[in-house]
Amino acid sequence: MKSFMKAIGTYLSSNWFNKLRFIFIAIILSNTITLFEGYWWEETFTIAYLTLLAAAAIDVLLPPSVKYAKLLLQAAAGIFITTRLVKMDWLIARPESWQDWVWWLQAHAVQLNPFIWISAALLLLYVLFGIWTTTRFRMIGFVGSNILLLTIGDSFTPIWLWDEVGMVVFIGLLWLVASHMARLEREHPASWKELAEYPLQLLLPIAIVLTVLMTVGLNMPSLSPLLQDPYTIWKEAKGEQVQVFLGDKGTESLTPSKTGNASSGYSRNDDQLGGGFEFDYSPMMTVTTSHRSYWRGESKAMYTGSGWKDVEAGETLTPISKGAALAALDPAPIAGITKIDQIVTMVRKDVYPVLFGAAPLTTLNWVDDDEASLPSGLRWEANSGELRLLNWSMKNRKYPQTYSVTSSVPVLDEELLRNAEAGWTNEADASRNAYYLQLPDTLPERVKQLAKDITAEAANDYDRAKLLEAYLRLNYNYNNLPDQSKLTGASLDFVDQFLFELKEGYCDYFSSAMAVMARSLDLPTRWVKGFAPGVLPVSEYGPPGEFMGENVNPSGAGTYTVRNSDAHSWVEIYFDGFGWIPFEATSGFSFPYTMPVEEDAILPETDTEETDAAAVAESETSSNSKAWLWSAFSLIAIAAVTWLYMRRQKLVLAWRKIRHGSYTSNDRIVIETHRLLRICKKRGMEREEHETLREAVIRWSQSRKRLREDFKAVLDGFEQAKYSPAMASTEDADRFVIKVRSLIDQLK
Repeated sequence: MKSFMKAIGTYLSSNWFNKLRFIFIAIILSNTITLFEGYWWEETFTIAYLTLLAAAAIDVLLPPSVKYAKLLLQAAAGIFITTRLVKMDWLIARPESWQDWVWWLQAHAVQLNPFIWISAALLLLYVLFGIWTTTRFRMIGFVGSNILLLTIGDSFTPIWLWDEVGMVVFIGLLWLVASHMARLEREHPASWKELAEYPLQLLLPIAIVLTVLMTVGLNMPSLSPLLQDPYTIWKEAKGEQVQVFLGDKGTESLTPSKTGNASSGYSRNDDQLGGGFEFDYSPMMTVTTSHRSYWRGESKAMYTGSGWKDVEAGETLTPISKGAALAALDPAPIAGITKIDQIVTMVRKDVYPVLFGAAPLTTLNWVDDDEASLPSGLRWEANSGELRLLNWSMKNRKYPQTYSVTSSVPVLDEELLRNAEAGWTNEADASRNAYYLQLPDTLPERVKQLAKDITAEAANDYDRAKLLEAYLRLNYNYNNLPDQSKLTGASLDFVDQFLFELKEGYCDYFSSAMAVMARSLDLPTRWVKGFAPGVLPVSEYGPPGEFMGENVNPSGAGTYTVRNSDAHSWVEIYFDGFGWIPFEATSGFSFPYTMPVEEDAILPETDTEETDAAAVAESETSSNSKAWLWSAFSLIAIAAVTWLYMRRQKLVLAWRKIRHGSYTSNDRIVIETHRLLRICKKRGMEREEHETLREAVIRWSQSRKRLREDFKAVLDGFEQAKYSPAMASTEDADRFVIKVRSLIDQLK
């Protein structure tokens, strides 16, 4: 056992500086990615940290001679860690054809997005910096660039990053000390051997000095900066105020900007709509339900011309009793209701202001545990139909992981709706809900006129709403990245820009346009956001493209996986005797209405191509071709880069052949010598104009006595190849190349 432990100790101590270097790189990268706090989920950080840890462990435990095997192991470790922590929905169905295999791989690969790309990017950075940071100058550059990134991030975010900066500085100092020790071991082995006999006396002073410096630095009081960064100077020169964070900073940004492109997901701030987004297919929650539906979150009432705001006046929040009926302000729909039971299980650990469910909610059955009492902080807002979580934005606020709700969804009887009026017959109710007809004074007149023109032939309020819905679905294109260059600047109104300039967009554009135009026709409307239904496990009903007929799943019951890409918005219009009826204006989407029993035979088919964003990504292989091709292209690119790296030496030789033509062994020796001279020049050993190569080598050997014999061997080989008529053999040239590379390594 002792001999085994001794062997392990001997192995770990051999080439110890290189092993420490990989550990330092992993630690510094782990500290730098804290810049993404508030943007990455907790499991994203876990995957990133474990990937870097596994990569460093492989580099430490395996010898340098198996570098390609280490690369493969590190890639395999990254894939294994990602698949284990992403909470994959594994499909049990066995593919029988190559098309099924393509679908099967795609169905699993899409679940790894974006985690696998973050893991791959970190692993690539780790490997590249491991190759690059072989000199002290490059090490200082690597540490300095990470410190620069953290300090810049500290200026632009409310996240306190000084501890991470301190850690990078501390690791950088340790790295410098280790580099000095390694150089001492290499150039003065006798002195190093003597010092190594007393490790405690060697390391203790270093540890004490570094610990005191970092402790004092991290515990210094927070003071206003004496020197301002260029960003602050620039902003203040323009007369703008820049927030300076002193002391403790916040840990999350609760109102991210919506003006630029982002990732799809449930928005916390709808004051400023616009821009675009990239689809994020990571799971957000699962919903086990007796009927398929949209999972409603919040509604907004006040349109500002640029976005939507909540109504603060007149809201009443009432306590909730477990299993008791939630208070309703409107009578039961005259066409009847469909009861929908749901169990919602959150996959993400984000905190939201509301609980989600089919609308309208009627009962909160239980939260987290069906036998426990309801947690504090939950309130019912009857007027907006929301189960709200009080103080949801506070740090460390826990969001329910699992909860059960019951909804009573009105039956959509179109014949009865055509005989109903939009609005409230009771004057008190109409006054209480007047803000559902609110429009800003700045709304361009052409928006109102367009609404009138579209509905000119309608004989009732329901048909007016359906004509608005159909017009938007048929005349405007869905695009998650609308072309903002189409905006002329002539109008500042969000809806007006969409209708007359952009003419493309995603759900927020379509739903806001319908809500505004409906209000201009005196149809009381509210803007609603939540999630589209999501998708059922494919293993239950076969691969995408199979017919999921009414006989198989007539109500859409099952457990739906709802992803961030399913985040959606739509509108609700109030009809007397029915309550709030949803309308789906977004092109490519279809609301799963509950129809009267006698009309079951003509129920609209569930079109998996037009249900929601996740269906666009998962339900049809053809609709997923773009994402699949991009994933395949990315994998091919990574494989190509890896192949090019592994074959770099042969490619360099091939390039030299192309550049210099076919050359002899003597030519190779001369080329390698010139390469050595370039490296020597970078190391401060310049050849004077009047010097011959022999004179320069003799001069260099005076300061590099330990390399004297190596220089002499290279010089002899060069002179023989350059001036002798004898031709060197291929073996001689190979040995010369090895000698030159060994000498270059010793010069580092």
